[in-house]
Amino acid sequence: MAEQYNKPKPDDRSDNVEKLQHMVQDTIENIEAAHDTMQFASQEEKEKIKEKNRRREEAISGLREEIKDEAHDQQQN
Repeated sequence: MAEQYNKPKPDDRSDNVEKLQHMVQDTIENIEAAHDTMQFASQEEKEKIKEKNRRREEAISGLREEIKDEAHDQQQN
């Protein structure tokens, strides 16, 4: 019985590209919302928003690289 609970789920990567694309779109929407918020923010808050958006841009770059890798892997299989 113990073996039954310790089995990992099979690795299903068939929808990874779609999931990653959705994550990119969500992050872009967060950047846009942050830009809208900046008009009401103090100077200190604006700097924090700018820094966070910079990190979001870096994350988007990484996600796009992952999308390329996943799409390539799917084409190979």
